[in-house]
Amino acid sequence: MMPRIVRTAAELRDVLAPRRADGVGFVPTMGALHEGHLSLLRTARNDNGTVVLSIFVNPTQFGEAADLDAYPRTEAADVALAAEVGVDVVFAPSVSEMYPTGFATTVTVGGAITGTLEGAERGRSHFDGVATVVAKLLLSVQPDRAYFGAKDAQQVVVVRSMVADLGIPVEIVTRPTSRDADGLARSSRNTRLSPADRALATAIPRGLRAAQDAFARGIRDPRLLTDAVRNELTAVDLDPEYVEIVDADSLEPIAEIERPALLALAVRVGQVRLIDNVALVPGVDDRIVLSPAERSHA
Repeated sequence: MMPRIVRTAAELRDVLAPRRADGVGFVPTMGALHEGHLSLLRTARNDNGTVVLSIFVNPTQFGEAADLDAYPRTEAADVALAAEVGVDVVFAPSVSEMYPTGFATTVTVGGAITGTLEGAERGRSHFDGVATVVAKLLLSVQPDRAYFGAKDAQQVVVVRSMVADLGIPVEIVTRPTSRDADGLARSSRNTRLSPADRALATAIPRGLRAAQDAFARGIRDPRLLTDAVRNELTAVDLDPEYVEIVDADSLEPIAEIERPALLALAVRVGQVRLIDNVALVPGVDDRIVLSPAERSHA
């Protein structure tokens, strides 16, 4: 059955009102759905009586107009995929619905969690855009649970902080990063990679795996672990914007890994900016699994 497509928050509330008793699960996206999104939707389908998918390319979190313009818009295909995994409602608002004339409110999350990694590269305004749109979406849907992928780890930390600070009654559920057979994290931006650039991009999961292997051998010095990543990237002439290890909760830099940490990176491959990360948790071995072809080059 095709999901119902809703364009306004008022209509969405009317549609969901009789469905709330059995739980509402929500997956916010900017569309161009891939297997990573579908895995979140399947989890939401398993956990809730009603599943809502949002499709909204949020202009306030893009720092570059060209990146916003290039972002794929594939609503018809997205709705068809949503139907296959049992989505009940697709909320696809316009920009004017989300940001009506006179809109003057911004949700800002302060501290290290928005000042480092993506915040340092793209500016805190990026996460102002994220926090504001997610707050609006959560208030529109009013779900019991909202589902996010671990690839956007910093975004998840920001959303969790915002939800806690504002007392928004929703459970934030994080699922592992979904990866293709070559280890590359699934992303809507991957469709913009040429075949040659796609091959270069596989240095990202190789680098993360190299750091995970070193961590499993007992190395706890962040510099040595980030060097392992950089070596794989520079070997194919990729120059990362950052490769950093931070505390998994506060996102503050750490001198030695004694508690859960996040190893995160951003790098441009051709014209496409990619991000990725892995958790480094003492006592836990959860390494990226590479395909046989990728292992032969590692």
